[in-house]
Amino acid sequence: MATDAVSANNLVFADRQVAADLRTFVVRARAAEDGAVVLQASGKILAAYVCILRPRALGEATPTVLGLRTMPLADAAEVDTTVSLASVSDRLARMAEKDVVLSVPPATVTESWTGVLPPRAGWMAEGPVEAGTLLDAARAGIHEVAETVPNSPGALIVNNARGAIWGRPIEGLDVPIPAGAAFGAFALGFLNPEMLADVFTNGRWIRVSTPVGHVLARPAAVL
Repeated sequence: MATDAVSANNLVFADRQVAADLRTFVVRARAAEDGAVVLQASGKILAAYVCILRPRALGEATPTVLGLRTMPLADAAEVDTTVSLASVSDRLARMAEKDVVLSVPPATVTESWTGVLPPRAGWMAEGPVEAGTLLDAARAGIHEVAETVPNSPGALIVNNARGAIWGRPIEGLDVPIPAGAAFGAFALGFLNPEMLADVFTNGRWIRVSTPVGHVLARPAAVL
């Protein structure tokens, strides 16, 4: 429950740049997987989750890969909703240049990946990894998917190919980060070749964090 009617229906960003950052995040997420976004506001922090990769069928090797941005709010709010990326994109596009108030779309959607979001606490630091390594893995995977998937393939062929490529651990790392996590960070614009990314683990979840945002990956269940 929100603390009042205003916070239930609106998110007031700390400044205009925050609104611009959310717009960029939503645009990039839609380009990768035009689905849903989870908006969770608690106090003056907004957490926005999107899904970049997920298994489409039982037994598929594709990992679940989520993107997360946290953003400051000017006014405290209590919101926990799942809405379409398209609806948020439309409302952000209609905001005036200096407007910092986002009206939360009232129509919710249901997505399987939102049922088990990553934990917020209990993460164990595993050390840094060079962002360049992640960029190389993402670009190699994109090239391999393009080379492997034939023209006019069926859904099964596409899913199996994507699962085999994005579910593979990146070579040369101490932590088995799936290549799909690198793809998620690349697709969302979280990587700069000059930076280091911090790696954390929590059970089956792996988190790759940069100053821009976080990617959270969970390998597919082994049958």
